Amino acid sequence: MEQKRKIAILGSTGSIGTQTLEVISEQPEHFQVELLTAGNNYELLIDQAKRFNPSTVVIGNKEYLQLVKAALEPLNIHVYGGHESIVQCMSSDTIDTVVTALVGYSGLEPTLEAIRNGKTIGLANKETLVVAGELVTSLASSKGVNIFPIDSEHSAIFQCLLGEWHNPIEKIYLTASGGPFRGKDKNFLETAGPEQALKHPNWSMGAKITIDSASLMNKGLEMIEARWLFNLKPEQIDVIVHPQSIIHSIVQFQDGSMKAQMGLPDMKLPIQFAMGYPNRLKSQFPRFDFLKFPSLTFEPPDMETFPCLRIAMEAMETGGNAPCVMNAANEIAVDAFLKKRIGFNQIPEVISSTLAKSPFVANPTFEDYVSTDRESRIIATELTSTNRNTINFTPSNTNN
Repeated sequence: MEQKRKIAILGSTGSIGTQTLEVISEQPEHFQVELLTAGNNYELLIDQAKRFNPSTVVIGNKEYLQLVKAALEPLNIHVYGGHESIVQCMSSDTIDTVVTALVGYSGLEPTLEAIRNGKTIGLANKETLVVAGELVTSLASSKGVNIFPIDSEHSAIFQCLLGEWHNPIEKIYLTASGGPFRGKDKNFLETAGPEQALKHPNWSMGAKITIDSASLMNKGLEMIEARWLFNLKPEQIDVIVHPQSIIHSIVQFQDGSMKAQMGLPDMKLPIQFAMGYPNRLKSQFPRFDFLKFPSLTFEPPDMETFPCLRIAMEAMETGGNAPCVMNAANEIAVDAFLKKRIGFNQIPEVISSTLAKSPFVANPTFEDYVSTDRESRIIATELTSTNRNTINFTPSNTNN
């Protein structure tokens, strides 16, 4: 009988983290939780630890460390605090697979450390490859480490390429739902608030990624991630809006044939595929019914109304530390929008201004990425704090 794979979940209290635990609970003969980490949600982290009994938990915010220790002391679970502890835990020889479900730039350092220690990576943190794709993929190659994508689009590409590694890719198409603001114009978006932006039509995701989906930045981040995961040139990557979210992405080969991966929009499927590879584990996931989807439609993305996608494309073309600058500025701008300090249309303005103000580094080292991220956040924070203070958001029950 195959041994259980011991799983570390970085960001276990977020959307991907909680769904990963659902998969593990449905596949107890295949997976065992070894490590759980969270940033601030100590109460859910405690509940998860009590249910799954990992060897170790880490709470990123040290203010809650004693609370977590006290709650888990009877279970003999090792409890640590701080981001540095998450990084240090990546050297544990009891971990087989690390699911990186942290949000944003925070996933980079622990992912690199996990790769250095030979851990298989289940990558849900696309920003890791956006910020430092060349560094991450080259390190994984040198260490013989597999990076299995958890994003539904990249999982789809990966599945389409199985058995095709010897066949050159002509192009890939990443599909986008269009988000909650598909079909809206800039005038509507001028007063659109966070409550509206968070109402995704198809997917249940965390706040940051849902806002990125609304702005189409998420698709730009995915383009950069795909470049590094599949060793592609920017011109080989395209985006098409597919509102039904049934076709998760498409690969086109040099003979003109195309392969697509399809399924209902459920993140548990790519999570399970990444953790269980190369096996497709039997599941009770809902099955797709063609008769319920008699029409699958496609349309081009509206980059005039949603310029974040164009900005991301340009950053990918520029290379160097430009994607790192863009990512940092986007994280600050999204946070400011969620806190109602800036409007939705100002998100791309903050990103563009930060890119214009930040020094360009053509061949960045890890230290360059660290300093670029820090300095870009300072610039973007200044831009969001100097923007208008009063925004007349449309009430959340307005048609969206």
